[in-house]
Amino acid sequence: MKRHQLNGQIGTDPNFVHATHTGHSKANVKATDAMPELKLTPEEQDIMDGKRGELLQKSIKTICDYGRLFGAEKLVDLDCAPHMAMSWGSDGVEPFLKIYKQLADAGLKTYAPFTADPKPMDFDDLPMTKEETDMANKIYNRMDELEEINLSLGMIKGYWSCACYLPQMGNTPKYGDNLAWSESSAINYVNSVIGARTNRNSMGIDMLCSILGKAPYFGLMTDEGRKARWLIDVRLSKKPHPEMIGSAIGMKVVEDVPYIIGMDKFIPEINEETAGYLKDLGAATASNGAVGLYHMGGVTPDAIKYGRDLLKEGYQTYVIDDAELKRIYATYPNLWKDQEGTPERVFLGCPHMSYGQMVEWGTRIVDAMEKAGKKLLNKPTYFFGSALVRADFEKRNPEMVGKLKDYGVSFAINCPMMWCSTPVSGSERIATNSNKTRVYTTARFFFDDALIHLIVHGELPPVAERDTINFENK
Repeated sequence: MKRHQLNGQIGTDPNFVHATHTGHSKANVKATDAMPELKLTPEEQDIMDGKRGELLQKSIKTICDYGRLFGAEKLVDLDCAPHMAMSWGSDGVEPFLKIYKQLADAGLKTYAPFTADPKPMDFDDLPMTKEETDMANKIYNRMDELEEINLSLGMIKGYWSCACYLPQMGNTPKYGDNLAWSESSAINYVNSVIGARTNRNSMGIDMLCSILGKAPYFGLMTDEGRKARWLIDVRLSKKPHPEMIGSAIGMKVVEDVPYIIGMDKFIPEINEETAGYLKDLGAATASNGAVGLYHMGGVTPDAIKYGRDLLKEGYQTYVIDDAELKRIYATYPNLWKDQEGTPERVFLGCPHMSYGQMVEWGTRIVDAMEKAGKKLLNKPTYFFGSALVRADFEKRNPEMVGKLKDYGVSFAINCPMMWCSTPVSGSERIATNSNKTRVYTTARFFFDDALIHLIVHGELPPVAERDTINFENK
């Protein structure tokens, strides 16, 4: 699909045609006979028979048919809370809006209060020209309708973020929890870093599962489906940038489950700092490929518990060394109309930044500005994060936040990827630290040091310097 072919609607996933969204690539899928009906509990059978109303009956029929397509034999109860990927109201999602409104009008609610991905625009903190504003309002013309419906169905007011699992957001599942989420980066994080279990569900399916409190049991929810078909052998001289190694893995395995070795010397444990690193690594695998789960030897919970028993018989091996990361980086296209132009804005955070990442980037910018003796940024710079993470950052770091705002740093709560996806906004030259934003938009990915140089001095470092930079995150 070409970008903007849907007049700016989100949904043109460049990897969609390569993925089954079950954690297993098309190369490993074999045709089977039609699957039998799912084995339902008496309660579920009552819903199927219409004893709980027509809408619940339609809902369970839909998710059972969905499950049968992928070999599910039963439904499982859902834990924690739902999270929805559909955060934009537009004519392009009208069928979903109609279904959701029917559910809301019937008084139905999700099994627990839910969170949702960030809105496409933040008119307060990410100013737009009149032309851009008019275009955004034309495309996302049903935002109020979506928000009203979501609140009726059980959404927590104001809880918009793709990183809903962060402690400030509170939608943090436990190890082994069953979920029915649809945001690819969040799915990747909770499956991999926390050890919860969810498939890469589509919009609509996520809501119907959440209304029922049940999901079909297959794929990444099963022990067998969580086994790895790839061994990723990391042989790097230095700690890799998470966006780069995630990109390399995603491009290679597409959506198969990888088991990564050689990273535990760089990531000895999961804590607040390393969780942000793993968040970005996983998001890159999920966008540059379609990975819903990765295991990291000695680091992630399933890998610690089961070790190499997670590798399937006949697994393939992919070696990542310094030369391979440089090769991957060299393949990234420059989609700017003026390919030699200077970036106009700097976008940091996609997925949304964690508290620790705001502190890290804030510290680096303040230090660089003070070292250069600068009073104002030379490029508009935006931290993207949830309103709750931003509030926590501001509360705990008032001096740093004051300096950042004086320099001209803005804190936006919307989705940078969607902001870049309108025909007008998409023509801007955006520099980003996010490989996900790079994949879905015309934004260009740059390493952290190059972005700091751009923010402070208003221009990128020389090409040779920025393109041969080491692959560390710092």
